[in-house]
Amino acid sequence: MNFFGTRGSCPCSGESYATFGGSTSCVYVSDGDGDGLILDAGTGLRSLGEWLRPLLRQKGRPIHGRILLTHLHYDHLLGLPFFSPLEDPGAIMDLYGPDQGELTLSEVINAAVTPPFFPVQMKEFRGEVRLFELGEDDFDADQFRITSRWVPHTGPTLGFRIETSSGVLAYIPDHQAPLDRTEIAPSVLELCRDADVVIHDAQYTDDEFALKADWGHSTAAYAVHVAASAGAKDLILFHHDPAHDDSQLIEMEQASAALSGAAGLRSVIAAREGMTIELD
Repeated sequence: MNFFGTRGSCPCSGESYATFGGSTSCVYVSDGDGDGLILDAGTGLRSLGEWLRPLLRQKGRPIHGRILLTHLHYDHLLGLPFFSPLEDPGAIMDLYGPDQGELTLSEVINAAVTPPFFPVQMKEFRGEVRLFELGEDDFDADQFRITSRWVPHTGPTLGFRIETSSGVLAYIPDHQAPLDRTEIAPSVLELCRDADVVIHDAQYTDDEFALKADWGHSTAAYAVHVAASAGAKDLILFHHDPAHDDSQLIEMEQASAALSGAAGLRSVIAAREGMTIELD
C-alpha cells in the first residue's frame, strides 16, 4: 500500500510540508498481480501515474486499473485528468463512485472535467474511462473483495473495506463525526471491524472541531475511538488539514498515540506522502 496523497480539502506546498506532503487523497493498493486498486483520485494521482507508467511499459501493455472514489469533492477528483497512464492508447480505467441520486455518476463527473472548469473533456483521453455507480455493495475485483457502505459526510459518500489474501484494509477518508464524538455509525463499524489497517479522517484537533463541527470531518481522537471500538489493529491518520504543517501533525500523531483509547491498537501513525505499508 503506497500513499501518494494524504491531504484533505486542497493541496499545499512549502518546506513546512516536506514530511507529510501536500497532495490530496490518493492511495495505491497492490497484491502483486494485476494493476492494483487506486483509492480516490486526488492530486496525488498525478504522482502515482508517473510512478506506475514506467512499470506498465516494462510489461509492454497499457493499464487496466480500478479507482474507488469515496465521493466527488474536488480534493478526491482533481488528479483524474493528470493521470498519465490514461494517455496510452488501449488504457482502461474502471471508475467506481457513489450513486448521485437524480443525476448519473457520468453526468456529474463529465460536468466537472469539462470547459470552462478544465480545458478538455474525459472523452478526449486516449484511454477509456468506464464509470460504475455504487451504493451499499459487495463485489470482487481481481484478488480483492470490496465492500462499500455509506458514511456520514456532506453529500453522497462511501467508505470501503478491502479484503485481500494478506489482510483487511478499511478506508474512510471523509467522515462527519457526531457532536458528542462517541457514537459511531453502524456502517463505519462494519467497514472497520477487525481490520488490520484503518485509514481514517483525522482532519481536526478538538479545538478546531468545536468551530467546524458541521464541516464533514473527524478529529484525530475520534479516529482513535473508531478504530479501537472496531477492534482494528493499526490506525493511519489521514486527510490532513492544509493548515497543519509538519510540526503540528507530529504533535497530533504523538498525542493520538498517547490517548487511553489507543492502548488496544498496535500503532497509530499519521500518513506521510511516499509512505509504504505492508498488510499482514
